[in-house]
Amino acid sequence: MNAPTRRVAVVTGAGSGLGREFTHALLDGGYRVALAGRHAETLTETAGSRADTLVVSTDVSNPDSVRELFERVRQEWGRVDVLVNNAGTFGPGGAIDEITLDDWNATVAVNLTGAFLCAAEAVRIMKAQQPGGGRIINNGSISAHTPRPGSVAYTATKHAITGLTKSISLDGRPFGIACGQIDIGNAATEMTAGIATGARQADGSIRPEPTFDAKHAADAVRYMADLPIDANVQFLTITATTMPFIGRG
Repeated sequence: MNAPTRRVAVVTGAGSGLGREFTHALLDGGYRVALAGRHAETLTETAGSRADTLVVSTDVSNPDSVRELFERVRQEWGRVDVLVNNAGTFGPGGAIDEITLDDWNATVAVNLTGAFLCAAEAVRIMKAQQPGGGRIINNGSISAHTPRPGSVAYTATKHAITGLTKSISLDGRPFGIACGQIDIGNAATEMTAGIATGARQADGSIRPEPTFDAKHAADAVRYMADLPIDANVQFLTITATTMPFIGRG
């Protein structure tokens, strides 16, 4: 693929876990990738010695920081073809009467407002660039469908991501901008390591849950990103086969 035709992707939360896997999959697919996250050192570890990467320390909850990210990408490569909204936090654990307003707000700021801010900047560029259009892929969660116990802040933000995905899809149609969502259950990363040893169930018990190789989730994101703009995966759910999700009690 010649450099002028190579597509440009932005991945948030690229310093570890699924974000790192998404980044590597897109680089392997020939994309130029801007890696966004709070810590430059972990972003640099993700980028490694790979060419066509741009490391930008970013706080997705801060509008100025997000604007700087997308301006850096525009200046470097002139366009944005794919945004993977992946940055997120599990937030506080506990029932709704046990969490603080500050913890609630902090979770909303990263998981929901951060996705909104990044999508807004990406859409502005996608509308103006030539050729126009692009694609946004939001990392939802199984919690966008069914909550775990004691996860009200995380679950509320992930349900809201589904609304964000639908609205961007609708409003993006006239401009060739597609938006889809991947909902991932128990991909094996540093963040989910505890699930394999024991996770709280709806009946109050603690039981280990199966996980799967996060590379499969990254392959799914690359598939979504690679589609021509006249096709879109609106929602894709990928889980460990025997994860307690369907029929979760």
